Amino acid sequence: MGVDIREESDVDQVAGETRPKKLLLRALAGERTERPPIWLMRQAGRYLPEYHDVREAAGGMAGLCNSPEHAVEVTLQPLRRFTLDAAILFADLPQIAAALGQTLEYRVGDGPVLTPPIRSTSDITEFLSASRLHEELAPIYETVSQLTRALPDEVTLIGYAGAPWTVATYMVEGRGGGGSEHSIVKQWALSDPAGFQHLIDLLTAAIIEFLDRQIQAGAEAIQLFESWAGILPDPLFRRWCVTPVAAIVAALKAKHPSVPIIAFPRGAGLAYNGFAEATGVDCVGLDSTVPVEWAAQKVQHELGRCVQGNLDPQLLVAGGPALHAETDRILNALSGGPFVFNLGHGIVKTTPPEHVAALAQQVRSWSAAQQRA
Repeated sequence: MGVDIREESDVDQVAGETRPKKLLLRALAGERTERPPIWLMRQAGRYLPEYHDVREAAGGMAGLCNSPEHAVEVTLQPLRRFTLDAAILFADLPQIAAALGQTLEYRVGDGPVLTPPIRSTSDITEFLSASRLHEELAPIYETVSQLTRALPDEVTLIGYAGAPWTVATYMVEGRGGGGSEHSIVKQWALSDPAGFQHLIDLLTAAIIEFLDRQIQAGAEAIQLFESWAGILPDPLFRRWCVTPVAAIVAALKAKHPSVPIIAFPRGAGLAYNGFAEATGVDCVGLDSTVPVEWAAQKVQHELGRCVQGNLDPQLLVAGGPALHAETDRILNALSGGPFVFNLGHGIVKTTPPEHVAALAQQVRSWSAAQQRA
């Protein structure tokens, strides 16, 4: 299976120093770039027909995520179709839960299912351990390593993990995302915060090690997915989302100060700017509900941080004039500061690939001179 699609080098030599000029890394460093870099959450996946062929060959989702050959292939597939500025490692958020001791299965109609669910401190002691963490996650590190050799030089490789609260929701509810109210995990966190803290602490330490190994294998940037940030009231949001992410950022920055970190606290609402400031992330991903003018003022201009987002994925499905107009509006609002164009959540499986091509072309043809007052 051929995977090497490298092109010419994209590095400047200045006074004996190597200075990366990858567009995404420049934006994440706080630079207003000549055009926004673009990549898309779930850009590798179910909307591409060639993805389904590889998934079937791998024997399903579990096989796909744990086979470096197949995971590399699906990571590269969108880059063969579209001109994008980054590739994100193909893996799945619950894999770290499986590495800690739960059994992960993918069931038709249910998605990822984790057993046994973790619902008490005694469950943590009985079922979870970090002793085999790196052994279980070794295929992911190998995928990262292979991608560093296969990607074009101008494309940034993003590693990732779920943030502790989000992974905890999977582990406690027993499935990807859990019920709509997430009542089981919220009841534990509310009724026994000290006990629940043990799970968050275990996950925080494991995620630090997981991301550190990805960086050692060649990941050039990191994204933390806090997919369920929006279900917590403010005091719990600060305890279970902000504090653990801040600990992860501090630990990674101590070892890898030049590696930028993006966090995506979906549903955080007006807490976005406080989250960005308190956690120390280099860039904050915006969901589709965040007013872009507010983000430009509060995050880009007042904090000086990069923002990423936030096109509604359903507009990418719709395509046509509606997609073009909303893309133009986001570009106008956010291109005045450091900005990475992305979606406000992941690509949905009904997205026509030609709409992704049109979006990438529109963003890549943008220039700062086009920004309207």
